[in-house]
Amino acid sequence: MPTSAIDDKDAAAIHAAREGVAVCDNRSHWGIIRVSNDDRLRFLHGQSTNDFQGLKPGSGCDTVIVTSTARTIDLVTGYVLDDAVLLLVSLKRRESLMQWLDRYIFFADKVILTDVTDETATLSLIGTQSNGIIEKLGAGRLIGQPDGNHILVDGVIFAVGSGLANPGYTLIFPSAEKEKLWNQILEFGAVELSDRAWDILRILQGRPAPDFELTDDYNPLEVGLWQTVSFNKGCYIGQETIARLNTYKGVKQYLWGIRLDAAAEPGTVITIGEEKVGKLTSYTETPDGHFGLGYIRSKAGGVGLKVQVGETEGEVVAVPFVSHEYP
Repeated sequence: MPTSAIDDKDAAAIHAAREGVAVCDNRSHWGIIRVSNDDRLRFLHGQSTNDFQGLKPGSGCDTVIVTSTARTIDLVTGYVLDDAVLLLVSLKRRESLMQWLDRYIFFADKVILTDVTDETATLSLIGTQSNGIIEKLGAGRLIGQPDGNHILVDGVIFAVGSGLANPGYTLIFPSAEKEKLWNQILEFGAVELSDRAWDILRILQGRPAPDFELTDDYNPLEVGLWQTVSFNKGCYIGQETIARLNTYKGVKQYLWGIRLDAAAEPGTVITIGEEKVGKLTSYTETPDGHFGLGYIRSKAGGVGLKVQVGETEGEVVAVPFVSHEYP
């Protein structure tokens, strides 16, 4: 169902995430999969779109787990530790990804998968002022480093990247320390961002979510996740399809933001005149009005395109989390 009217608390938190600093606990409900043993980097290199074998301890990347035909399963963030890789996966993909990855571990592979979600907490610091809190927590040397880079301070993994297009950091640590660290961050001036406010920001920025933008209907290039794809890494599951789409510029639909005149239901057909050109995948009401995400045929147009979403008019706009430029 469409999201109901936004309240003042969420509006203030969204403003903080844009102009100050907010802290969100919803990622503690996501999954953490630990991949260990000698073949861990080689294994993940072959199971996802990004280049894991080029990573060193203290670095990380976003990557997409795809099917053999390059359909999206989940957008995952990997953090390379000295003795393992931690995968931060979506809530709805935790169990299925454990099963999916396990099926590709063969007899000679030295790979161990461990679901450590229940013993781990994950917080997001979001906003332009998040550097100040990171410094107070002892992780200031991360400031200015690339997304995915991380350090361990007093048992807490501090990683660059908020999980959204906003600047920020991700903190991963034992769940027993959650209340203490959460209260400390609030005392340092962060504003609490609810699950609902996170989802509003997710939609405004175009971060795809499982069952909405990440489904068997779409591949990573249609989503616009070019930054998660290495075109030089060699063989991996789904590589042939992705390479062909890139080489022949064959992406037939793109994920866009859609500024709407009124509420609309995800799944609604997007049209221009009598022609069906796409489908709405997510909707929210924001402090500035109605907004959605949807896939639109590349031949129909892009930014500035006027569309009809059910009974509602809309205009296509760019969203910062994704890109539709061929490299």
